[in-house]
Amino acid sequence: MKKELIDRINFLAHKAKTEAGLTKEERAEQQRLRAQYIEEFRRDTLDALRHIDIQNPDGTIEPLIKPDSKH
Repeated sequence: MKKELIDRINFLAHKAKTEAGLTKEERAEQQRLRAQYIEEFRRDTLDALRHIDIQNPDGTIEPLIKPDSKH
């Protein structure tokens, strides 16, 4: 869904700049889609960070994000 989401966000942004602007409904849709995109981006980024381990100078390995972290 991410490609369709980005395409629609870009379409609305382009329309807002080139035509008479967006309707009230389109502005609400644009805000909703942007919020959805940001939420998905945050979730995907945190998921990627949870799979990264750091090796300390003493040789021990620990996760970048601690399992008990509230992220």
